[in-house]
Amino acid sequence: MTDHLTTPQGRRIAYNRSAGRGAGIVFLGGFKSDMGGTKAVHLEAWARDQGRAFLRFDYSGHGESSGDFLDGCIGDWFADATAAITALTDGPQVLVGSSMGGWIALLLARAMPERVAGLVGIAAAPDFTEDSMLAQFTDAQRHALATRGFVEEPSDYSPEPYVITRKLIEDGRNHLVLRAPLDLPFPVRLLQGTADTDVPPAVALRLMDHADSPDLRLSLVKGADHRFSTAACLRVIEQAVAEVSQSEV
Repeated sequence: MTDHLTTPQGRRIAYNRSAGRGAGIVFLGGFKSDMGGTKAVHLEAWARDQGRAFLRFDYSGHGESSGDFLDGCIGDWFADATAAITALTDGPQVLVGSSMGGWIALLLARAMPERVAGLVGIAAAPDFTEDSMLAQFTDAQRHALATRGFVEEPSDYSPEPYVITRKLIEDGRNHLVLRAPLDLPFPVRLLQGTADTDVPPAVALRLMDHADSPDLRLSLVKGADHRFSTAACLRVIEQAVAEVSQSEV
């Protein structure tokens, strides 16, 4: 059953939580996705079978949570995740971040490492507002961003275009994680499809090279795309969560 949490910023966040033992699992969704996605729901069922605590939620402006997506930015969604973990979980958690959720997971790990037992990034997309969006804008798009405050781009996942706001780009610049040392003092697994055109394998390799962790491994799945939601990919996610949890359960 979906419940709601009011964050310190006054946003109303929808979430689903199940009880269990050991280090809990927190699923962090992607840009414009919601907690009803295939990976989140599958991992919740797996966690229940394992007797593990599990939390999935919608950032503000996403899914069933309050707010307008276009008003949001990385800092807001990071604050939502911080509030959810602080209020709804106990002890160290295994963070599972998909795409943008991988960036949010890294921000959480930097801000509250004592609350992180392990991290699994699924096509993690750290710094994507700067390195993917802004870096690929044409001069005309940069001009539109500066004068109109937004740019529209086609989406492979929706008939509606992505609207990229100046706020999203400028706020993202305040939350970059690949420009300074990134200490991840716990097990980390990065999962990446070789056919991912949204977040190519080079991003995972850059993150792997940049981060400092005592146990960091990257798994490439040949032919997997950005969704990473086939039955085989879901099993890879299960295995990664189990691996980073071994010292905690």
